[in-house]
Amino acid sequence: MALESSRSERFYMEIIEKINRLKKERNAVILAHNYQLPEIHDIADYVGDSLGLSVQASKTNADVIVFCGVYFMAETAKILSPEKTVLIPDKNAGCPMADMITAEELRELKAQHPKAKVLCYVNTTAEVKAECDVCCTSGNAERIVREAFASDDEIIFVPDQYLASWISNRIGRDFIIWRGYCPTHVRIMPDDIIKKKAIYKNAEVIVHPECPPVITALADQVLSTEGMCRYIKESKTREFIIGTEIGILHRMKKENPDKSFYPASERATCPNMKRTTLEKVLWSLEEMGFEVTVPHDIMNKARTCLQRMMDYKP
Repeated sequence: MALESSRSERFYMEIIEKINRLKKERNAVILAHNYQLPEIHDIADYVGDSLGLSVQASKTNADVIVFCGVYFMAETAKILSPEKTVLIPDKNAGCPMADMITAEELRELKAQHPKAKVLCYVNTTAEVKAECDVCCTSGNAERIVREAFASDDEIIFVPDQYLASWISNRIGRDFIIWRGYCPTHVRIMPDDIIKKKAIYKNAEVIVHPECPPVITALADQVLSTEGMCRYIKESKTREFIIGTEIGILHRMKKENPDKSFYPASERATCPNMKRTTLEKVLWSLEEMGFEVTVPHDIMNKARTCLQRMMDYKP
């Protein structure tokens, strides 16, 4: 067993060495979303949320971006860095929430509400972003609604019904809501948190706003992934129950080795986020696949939607 473990370790060390060599040869930067596997976190140049990673990559002098995440994230990187080659190690790593609304469906909804303005969550395809007025993240959605829209604007909010509901309740404003959701976050049940809280009595409960209201109601804090990481660093609390995709716990433990983290539910794992492996990252750099492209007309419209969000500085 020890020999087998040693061989396996050597095998992965060889893969990592090849990845690092090819990264230099290709002048590439590797991005890993917070929900990726631990070994992907560990080889990445940057770990974070989807928009933050794309913005970070756009500021580098890299020629190639390897985005270890899901497809809409790689599209966003391409939109913000059109001159760079963007690769995704597994082209089938999609986002079910993003796929719950199409550009055609959004156009039909807009036709039903011709005076409405459209706010889209960053978890959308490039084609959907191209149909929207402004984009938001889970971390800045409240601020964008307050700053980008007039008080009497009718707002279509797509695609996440739970993020929209959370913001609606926060600011007392109604939206026209698309009924999309994240299949990973809805796996977290109230009993999961109640049971964990009974075991870890001193732990704070932090959940993502993609969770349903029955979950956010049980939380001490409702925060985006980056908001969670910032809050935990600054908090004097030593234990946390984390209500989001379990991949983020690896980052939290690395950044806060003196604190303890418990997943609200072990079922909160995104299979698409786990599709990316070290072998696939190596193949991506070797073969320059799979390249992510976005048609120019869609890219330009989607970039306008994203830029309007980024123009509202915190």
